[in-house]
Parts: sequence; structure tokens; C-alpha cells
Amino acid sequence: MNAAWCRLLFVGLLLGCREKDAPVPEAAVRPAVLVFSKTNGFHHASIPVGIRAIQQLGRENKFRVDTTTNAGKFRLDTLRKYQAVVFLSTTQDVLDATQQTAFEQYIRLGRGFVGIHAATDTEYNWPWYNGLVGAYFNGHPAVQQATVRVTDKTHTATSFLPDSWVRTDEWYNFRNIAPDLHVLATLDETTYTGGTNGATHPIAWYHSYGGGRAFYTAGGHTDDSFREPLFVRHLLGGIRYAMGQ
Repeated sequence: MNAAWCRLLFVGLLLGCREKDAPVPEAAVRPAVLVFSKTNGFHHASIPVGIRAIQQLGRENKFRVDTTTNAGKFRLDTLRKYQAVVFLSTTQDVLDATQQTAFEQYIRLGRGFVGIHAATDTEYNWPWYNGLVGAYFNGHPAVQQATVRVTDKTHTATSFLPDSWVRTDEWYNFRNIAPDLHVLATLDETTYTGGTNGATHPIAWYHSYGGGRAFYTAGGHTDDSFREPLFVRHLLGGIRYAMGQ
């Protein structure tokens, strides 16, 4: 082998080593969400089914799904790895003061939050969270069929839904409803019994909050909710919004 070929071989090996050791560009890192399902009150039996549904959405839509019930994950250096955090039927007090501060800092980075069902039955003594999730739970009647009126079809979570969406779930009533919500769908209280919010009963919404994005849907009490193609697609739209996609 002559000297010229030796030099070319040496340069090639050197460049190969540099490329191998180079950090992966941030744009190439797979986006990820963290599903948090800690409960200190009622524990929904549908949580495992919901986790599996979100994991399947991740596989189909090329984002990683990590899951935890460990509030110790709420450290800024851990949270910032995720584009969004999903509170899946969390209940009552799930974060301590230090963890709450870390989550507020995370949202201020421009990241996202998704609340599903009992996420509104969570952190009643944390006003910032009330603003983020958009409302607090205020009771519910028995599981029954009702009609959801889709009022905004410009959002990725509702663009494909029928104007009148008939489905069965546990229908929440709300209090402390934030004034800045972009309501996507309301519940028609004339189609079931036990509603207390009246003619404008919000059931799914989104808004910008604290420098980030928040989406909430009240569905998801039943196992079957997470097997309904329309509900799962609705949930995917909310996750994509929260991720900034």
C-alpha cells in the first residue's frame, strides 16, 4: 500500500471515530411524554388500559411513552426530557411543594400538560394547578350515555369528531372553571341526568398557560373509553397539541 492510500485510510478512520463519538443532534432525539398516574384518593380501574392505549399511540406516532406513579420524577432535570406530561386520572395530593415548583418551572420552559378524567380531582390546594388543568371536579352522576356537542372543530383533538358525539362515560360536573379556556366540546345536559353546569357545560378544552400548553378531556372513566377509536384519536390530538406538534 503506497503512502497516499495510507494517508486516506488514516483520515477515514479518524473521521469515523469523530462521527461515532459525536452527540446525537437534538432534532434526532425521539420526542417523549411522561404518563403520571399516582392516586391518593379514588383509584380508577381504567388506568392500566389508558396507559396501554397511550403506549400504542406512541408506537404508531413515533413518540416515546414513559410511565410512573413516582412523584420523585418531578425534578426539572428529569421533566425537561419530555415534551409533555400526562396526568392520567390522578387523584388528590400527588406532589409535594418542591415537586410542584419543579413542574411550574417545566411548564414555563414551554412544555405541555394533558389532563385526563380525574386530573381535575387533583391538587385542590394548589391554585396554579387549578389554572393549568382548567377546573376542579364537582361530583358526577352514574355512568350513562350522553351527547357531547363539539363546538370547535379547528383543533387537532376535535376536527374529525361528529357535531353530536354520543358516548357512554362518567360525566363530571365542574367548579372553579378558568375564564381563559378554549372550550372544544360541551355536554348536553338534556341528554342525561345529573348535570349541574347548565347550558354551557365544558367537557374538553385547551389553553396556553404559564408559558406552556394545557389540554384536558373529562372522558376516560371506563375501560371501554380507551378502546373507542374516536376517543383515542381525540386523546392523541390533545397529546400532540401539548407536545407542540
